[in-house]
Formats: sequence, C-alpha cells, structure tokens
Amino acid sequence: MIQTIDFSCSPEEAKDQLVLEERIRQELSIPKAQQLFFRWRKRSIDARQKQIKINASFEVSTSGDLPPRFVSQEFAPLNQNAKTIHIVGAGPAGLFAALQALSLGIKPIVFERGKDVRARRRDLAKLTKSHELNPESNYCFGEGGAGTYSDGKLYTRSKKRGDVQKVLEWMVQFGATEDILIDAHPHIGTNKLPQLIEAIRNEIISCGGEIHFEHKLTNLIIEQGRIASIELNNKQWCQVSHLVLATGHSARDIFHLLDQHQIAIQAKPFALGVRVEHTQAYIDELQYHGRHNDAYLPPASYSLVTQVNDRGVYSFCMCPGGIIAPCATHPNEVVTNGWSPSKRNNIYANSGIVVGIEPTDFTNPKDPFVCLNFQKEIEHKCWEAAGKSQAVPAQCLQDFVNGQKSKTFPRSSYQPGIVSVNLKEVLPDFVYQKLRQAFIDFDKKMPGFITNDAVVHAPESRTSSPVLIPRNSLTFQHIALENLYPIAEGAGYAGGIVSAAIDGMNCLEKIAHQLRSA
Repeated sequence: MIQTIDFSCSPEEAKDQLVLEERIRQELSIPKAQQLFFRWRKRSIDARQKQIKINASFEVSTSGDLPPRFVSQEFAPLNQNAKTIHIVGAGPAGLFAALQALSLGIKPIVFERGKDVRARRRDLAKLTKSHELNPESNYCFGEGGAGTYSDGKLYTRSKKRGDVQKVLEWMVQFGATEDILIDAHPHIGTNKLPQLIEAIRNEIISCGGEIHFEHKLTNLIIEQGRIASIELNNKQWCQVSHLVLATGHSARDIFHLLDQHQIAIQAKPFALGVRVEHTQAYIDELQYHGRHNDAYLPPASYSLVTQVNDRGVYSFCMCPGGIIAPCATHPNEVVTNGWSPSKRNNIYANSGIVVGIEPTDFTNPKDPFVCLNFQKEIEHKCWEAAGKSQAVPAQCLQDFVNGQKSKTFPRSSYQPGIVSVNLKEVLPDFVYQKLRQAFIDFDKKMPGFITNDAVVHAPESRTSSPVLIPRNSLTFQHIALENLYPIAEGAGYAGGIVSAAIDGMNCLEKIAHQLRSA
C-alpha cells in the first residue's frame, strides 16, 4: 500500500535523505525496524517569510519498493493502410500532435520551414556572433519551434484544457528528468531540449511518420470550402485531407497567406514591453531574504503583476540563471527573449516586463493586422535605434524610470551587444508610461528592484500571437474551412510549451473522432 504524506521542512532538511526518512517515520509512526521506501511526490518553495520552507509531499511504502511513476507508452508501427494527416510546423504543438496521431494509428506528415535542431544551432551561432540572420532558421523557426530555446518552462494554468500529466510523462519518456513530474514550476533547460526533440523526431519516423525540414508552406488550393492541396517552397504540391496549422506566433507570412485567400483572421490582444536583467545573486537576495549562492535553494525567480490605469503590466517568461537571446525573424528588426540552461547556473536573471495591448488601442481595431503592424513597427524602430544591427537599445533601470539616457552599463548577457538609447524615444508613450509606473509598483513589492545595476533591453514583443485564426471550439476546425485546423500559439489558442502540446493532442483527438465517424 502506498501512502502520501505532506509536511513543510527547511531547505537544508529537504536535501538530507536521513532527516527526511526520520521525519516520515515520525509523521506516520513507522518504527525504525520496519523497512521504508519513499520518494518525492511534489515540492515547492515558500519564501514569503524570512524562514524559508519547502512544501514537501512524499509517496511512502512499507511493503516493498515503489512502482515506476508511470509506464512509458509504446508507439506501434503504423498500419500500411493508416489514414494520413498533414501538420505544418514542428514546434511543441506540431510534434505532440504527431505523437498523438501515432498513438491513434494515424500517419503524421510534418512540414517544417526551418532546419533540424542540430543544423539550426549553426545559424543561431552566426546570428549571435556576426549578426547574420537566417529568416527561416533562427530562435523562432526550426525543429522544436520557439519552445526549443525558451528555457523549457513547463508550468501551465491550462490544466482544464487537457492532459498535462501525459505531456510531462511523454517528455520524461523522451529524455527529461523525472523532476518535471515533481516540481511545482518544472523546467527542462535549453541545453537539454534539443536531445529531447531529436528523440521525438526519431520515434515519429521509426513508427512510419514523416518529418520534412526546410519545407515552407507558400500557397493553398481551395476547392468547395476545403483545402485540396498545399504548395511548399513555391514549387512542390501536396494533396491534403486534414491540414493542421501549427506555425507558431512569428509566422507572419502565414497570416498574410490566409488573408490573401480571404480566410477569416482577426486582430488579437497580445503584450509588448522590455526585458529586464539583474544579476541572479541580487534576485536571490531580494527573494530569499539575504541568502544567495545557496546550495540548498535553486536560483530565485519572481512573478510580478500590477494594474496601471486599468491595464495589466506583468512579468513574463522569467529566466533565473539565464541569458537574453536575439529572436528576430526578419533582418530589419530586433526582438529579445530569455532562456536558461537546465542548472540555471548563469550569473544573470532576466524577465520580460510587458503591457497588455488591445486592438481597440488603435483607430482601426477591425483590421486583422493592426496589432501585428504595431509589433513590427516597434521592432523596426528598435533596430534602427540600435544602429541597424542585431544589437538592441538598452537603458539602466533607474535611468529608465527617470527618463535619462544611460552613460554606462554594468553588463549584459545579450551577446550581439547593446546600445545606449533613451527608450522613451522608441516605445510609444502609453507603453513607456505604463512600464515606468509598473517598475515603481514592483519596487514596492520587491524593495530594491529598481537599480542601475539592472539593464532594460527592448523590445520584448513576441509574447503571443497578435493575430487570431478563429476556429470551432468543439471541432477545432476553422470557421470557414472544414479541413483546416489552426492550433496553439500561432492561431491564438495557447501560451507556452505545455498548453501548445495539449492543443495539438486535443486537435488530433478531434480529427480521429471525425475519421471514425466518416
């Protein structure tokens, strides 16, 4: 029989197996002479008080060793007569849709505009070192999508949308550590994600699925309310019966392609702002009441939110022990994002601080591209302000609040470089003023947050898609094309790795049901 026991302990106690065993025996009245098997079930940190606690939950057995946490799923080779679906995009949504297809006996054929994850690394190195941007192979496009280089954060509030546990278990099956099944805010780490992505790809192919890299969707043939075939790379045509569109939040050409074919799309709220970098030791001290470089605690994170004139301003994609990366997809723009390695052992901590943007902020809210055009405008202005390169405009945080151009910088993890710019000159006034007030509010919640030892990088603009591709909420089919299935971040229905994966899996369940009913 397996029992569950919950209690709080100190960070030091949480690292000591003998202390934990003694505590479990005491809590459950298990004598020392009796065998005991236990393992972590869940854990989280409570740092609200000076006396930091670990909220601990354990699975306990006295009758034998604990069984595996889960049983790995076997994906059987596909039947030669298996139905086929086509998926555009090999990010989390596309790959997990493909895995779900395999589990349902459906053959997935995946087209990815970018390169495989290993070849993609070389293009990222060129971007970082010499500012050479490949529009088809970068931090957003390529095997694994933007999720491959987004730290691998797996926390989601989308638990009602689908099987979060199944997503996490598949990730463990393909190479993630079991810690992601335990931690309250799990992450994998950008350094480990490529191997996991490769393992998923190899499984898809070994079971009879297909993945084609450097295959960009360039046109559609529509007949009688359905997509009959698709064009790839402006020359190759492929007939389709069910087309899953999992292209991510930065595939702007796809939005324009849909609009050219008069396929319904609409403007969608998103968020835009800046990425702020402190030293990790500084954030540790703020969050852990003076403790830093502590062997018993992980690098500290933060989550901040405030309302400024009834508009939300909040931290986004906070990366403890991480770096800021160049995430543009076009040569005439700059974009920032953050990621962390699995150990989160970099000396920096960064986070997006963003303002909610609404279509109604503009004079033509019905224009489906109104938010996208605004996003592009800011990214281009920042590119120009930073010298028309992949360097980014930057400002020390105290200077940002005071509206002063920074004379010097303490450091930056953004390898293409930073250029001193008064960011109120490149950000719209309504965005700048809301960010400025938010920083003041955040400094009240985390005294010391505002400091000129923190550097503000602009812009943080790819928080989510600024365009929605509307679909039937029950069938996942586009509202006008019965065999087009827009999913996940690119279509406006997800906000991270896990929620995107869930959306892809749910979509395949809907398609499988339709195939069975046909």
